[in-house]
Amino acid sequence: MTSLIHNPRMRAVPAVWYALVSAALFGASVPLSKVLLEALAPNLLAGLLYLGSGLGLTLLRLLGPGGRTRGRLAAGDWPWLGAAIVCGGVLGPLLLLYGLLATSGVAAALLLNLETVFTALLAWLAFRENAGARVVIGMVVIVAGSVVLSGAALPAGGGSVAGMLAIAGACLCWALDNNFTRRVAAADPLVVAASKGLVAGVVNTALAAALGAGVPPVAATGAALLLGFGAYGVSLVLFVLALRDLGVARTSAYFSTAPFLGAVVAVVVLGEPVSPALGLAGALMGLGVWLHLTERHSHEHRHPALDHSHEHVHDAHHSHRHDFEWHGEEPHTHPHHHEPMVHEHPHYPDIHHHHAHRRGA
Repeated sequence: MTSLIHNPRMRAVPAVWYALVSAALFGASVPLSKVLLEALAPNLLAGLLYLGSGLGLTLLRLLGPGGRTRGRLAAGDWPWLGAAIVCGGVLGPLLLLYGLLATSGVAAALLLNLETVFTALLAWLAFRENAGARVVIGMVVIVAGSVVLSGAALPAGGGSVAGMLAIAGACLCWALDNNFTRRVAAADPLVVAASKGLVAGVVNTALAAALGAGVPPVAATGAALLLGFGAYGVSLVLFVLALRDLGVARTSAYFSTAPFLGAVVAVVVLGEPVSPALGLAGALMGLGVWLHLTERHSHEHRHPALDHSHEHVHDAHHSHRHDFEWHGEEPHTHPHHHEPMVHEHPHYPDIHHHHAHRRGA
């Protein structure tokens, strides 16, 4: 029987859905955050959003199946996670929220497309993630759809240069966060996301208190915590799961559909009209997703020796023995060792395929 890991399309389908649902949750948070800024200071709102994420995911993990571990963080993972928390959990949200105060919603939505561009450029240039022409074109088409949608009402207003630079800076911080998080994607996503939420939440809330933020309204606090759990916490868990099988650039491309998915929610829930821009954006994004899903990347590659822990089934990359009693349950999680291997099969830049590529491979 052909292993799932030798059929990238089968592995990609659930990962693509993880990325799209993650995008939908985060996309809904932008207008809601702007509403909450009427009652909460930006740094306090950032703290509450991440506290909601961290506390909610920690509670979810504690209430989960007892003793189950989806992949512990190794000692070498903590610096990557720490850098991701600083960039994406502390600096990014603060820059975005300050930018929203001085920028129109339309201009902010347009500028947020920079996150995907920055993420892909860092993944390809700095972290050497492979990308063929089909993936690059697909990403460009998806971003183009997002630009069409968010720029449809551009004449309605812009904002200050400082506000726009703040949002661009937030996008760069999140791009770094995305690439750093990819380094710990094999670990339990609840641990990764909860750690980000708790640290970022405490830091931002403490900063808000130090700068004189008063006691926030109870209703606004509850709304911010709940919004943070869904839009920052659950969204990040799904994003990490997508990173495992798709890599950074591809996951971020799917995540950039957030403006379109948010607009669809507005049509379905709020009864807003379907605009030509929405139809065009949907067509472009659908084309980009199709280009990614139909990609076929295959060449002979070498796997170096590797020790890590994550949920897995026994396939071509997991033929290891167990040093404990095992009754055949799959998938399961435990620390395991990969022997060096050279073979060829279609693959994505997932957690087992970090290899370099020859030109044209």
